Amino acid sequence: MAANFTKRTISSSARSINGWFDHVKPAPKDPIVGVSEAFLADPSPNKINLGVGAYRDEEGKPVVLQCVRDAEANIAGCEFIESSSASVSSKFVEESLKLVYGKDSNVIAEGRFAGVQALSGTGACRLFAEFQKHFYPKSQIYLPDPTWSNHYNIWREACVPQRTFHYYHPDSKGLNFAALIDDVKNAPVGSFFLLHPCAHNPTGVDPTEEQWREISFFLKVKNHFPFFDVAYQGFASGDLEVDAKAIQIFLEDGHLIGCAQSFAKNMGLYGHRVGCLSVLCSDTKQAVAIKSQLQQIARAMYGSPPVHGVLLVSKILTDQHIKSLWLREVKVMFNRIQNIRTALRASLENLDSPLNWEHITNQVGMFCFSGLTPDQVHQLAREFHIYMTSDGRISLAGVTYDNVSYLANAIHQVTSSAQETLNISWSP
Repeated sequence: MAANFTKRTISSSARSINGWFDHVKPAPKDPIVGVSEAFLADPSPNKINLGVGAYRDEEGKPVVLQCVRDAEANIAGCEFIESSSASVSSKFVEESLKLVYGKDSNVIAEGRFAGVQALSGTGACRLFAEFQKHFYPKSQIYLPDPTWSNHYNIWREACVPQRTFHYYHPDSKGLNFAALIDDVKNAPVGSFFLLHPCAHNPTGVDPTEEQWREISFFLKVKNHFPFFDVAYQGFASGDLEVDAKAIQIFLEDGHLIGCAQSFAKNMGLYGHRVGCLSVLCSDTKQAVAIKSQLQQIARAMYGSPPVHGVLLVSKILTDQHIKSLWLREVKVMFNRIQNIRTALRASLENLDSPLNWEHITNQVGMFCFSGLTPDQVHQLAREFHIYMTSDGRISLAGVTYDNVSYLANAIHQVTSSAQETLNISWSP
């Protein structure tokens, strides 16, 4: 009797265990991952991947910068011990902050910042989102429309309510500035606003310096908290100081701000996950308290970040010879992207395209927000083996002088056929 009861119990338990995860369904594919998978599965020799937002050289290949090679060689002979990791991270944070707040910033000299190493820009954003949820549980985050798709995931997973504010104007393919300011004015006092200080992803549309000053002013009036995601510093102008101007405007206006930095793009360290999160504070006492809270949140999420990448970045930022080399290489990457912008626009205009392509060269950074519709994007993939996200964002790093004419011709064909259909539908 006892044996039968035991068998029945085990059998029932086994059925229960086997059903534990039957309700779990596949997650929606990340738009960029989906583009890469479709590209890899396509056997066409003419295929082009315009989805990934990481730099590629003229041959379309990933690049290891010479400054990274030099830093690698420099640290290869060093004997790293665990006890020195805190000092390395501390120096890394301080040098990272100089890039965005200015090397002579009083904030750094006075120690009025809470800064921690993070798992690239994504990890820095997530860490701040968790901090926001912990200490402002009734707050919400305002995200630009559009923004990097992962921003929505990050703040959603931190259980922070999201709103959007106007940013891009699809007709002008530029900044919808008046609507942006209205949204800042109408948001509840003390809201959090996420801002791209340069090379906006995905649009490539940045405010002018004067517009940044107005944005700063109205955020200050409403006591909003500005949080900057700095993913592409150097790619908007080729100059890291120029690309940090927006942040320094807010600093001059007396804002307390947050900042997520990534070295994935401007140092080509995508796989190393090196980033920094900083929060500017009223005084050193507040800075110590906030840093301790950020460290505690990070400890519960991932313990501590890896050390190799931060050693590379620290060496690049502290060795003047290697840093000078890095700044020159950033300029080289910027120039290649700018030249491709010019070539793509010229190629389309030489085809007598009926559309205006000025926005290709008006926009900045790694991306061109082309204005292509989802149907046109799908047509490009289906008929021409050209892959990009459905919003029409073109990663210009994937364009080379060898494929720019092919790309322009394909865009011309899909946009011209759409224009002809539009004309026919409107003909009397």
